Amino acid sequence: MEIVQEVLSSEDRAHNLPEETKCKPLMLWAKGILQEDSSIGEEAEIKTVCGRMLRGIITEENPRFVHDFGDYVPEIMYIGPQAKSILWGDDNE
Repeated sequence: MEIVQEVLSSEDRAHNLPEETKCKPLMLWAKGILQEDSSIGEEAEIKTVCGRMLRGIITEENPRFVHDFGDYVPEIMYIGPQAKSILWGDDNE
């Protein structure tokens, strides 16, 4: 299960943060094994892989990883050959 928990309210956040960050609460998302019968949207306790017990609102059952490295950046394609050219000369492109 995945839970979400408010760690700091917007009023308790550091004053030197950018305004668009400071006005939002600091949230924690954690995955673990559900310790009690609960449904999505309800508050429940989970046990994480490292043994921490956390309480929060259940957001997802059996969550999957959905991150990536973003869109392709064509300029990166030239970094390797350019570095080789700088380090070892043009004949090693």
